[in-house]
Amino acid sequence: MGIECRLLTVFCSALAIVNCSSTLETVVEPSLYLERESLDAALLGKWTRSCALCHVNGEAGAPIVGDTESWAERLTKGEEALIESVIQGINSMPPLGYCMGCETDDFRSMIRFMSNTST
Repeated sequence: MGIECRLLTVFCSALAIVNCSSTLETVVEPSLYLERESLDAALLGKWTRSCALCHVNGEAGAPIVGDTESWAERLTKGEEALIESVIQGINSMPPLGYCMGCETDDFRSMIRFMSNTST
C-alpha cells in the first residue's frame, strides 16, 4: 500500500470520526429527552459523547432512552447495582460506559435520565 493510499485512509477515517461526533449531537436532540430527569449542559455533553452512542438506538442490546419496558428489568436490581454495572462494565458496555470523566453522581443522573425515573 502506497503512502497516498495510507494518507487517504487516515484522512477518511478522521473525517468519519469528526462527522460522527458532530452529527451525534444533532441527532440526539436534547429537547426530546429533557422532559425526564433534566441534565445540565455539561452532563448532557458527557451523555451525548458516551451513553448516547448505544442508548439512543439500542446498540449491542443497550436499553433505549425512555423505553420503560427495557429499563424495568434493570431497575429491579436497584440503582446502586446499576451504577456498579456501569463502573465495572457489563455485557457489551465497557467499564465506565465510555465516560472516563464521569463521577458516580453523573452516572446516577444519566441512569435516571435514560430510564425516566426520578429516584
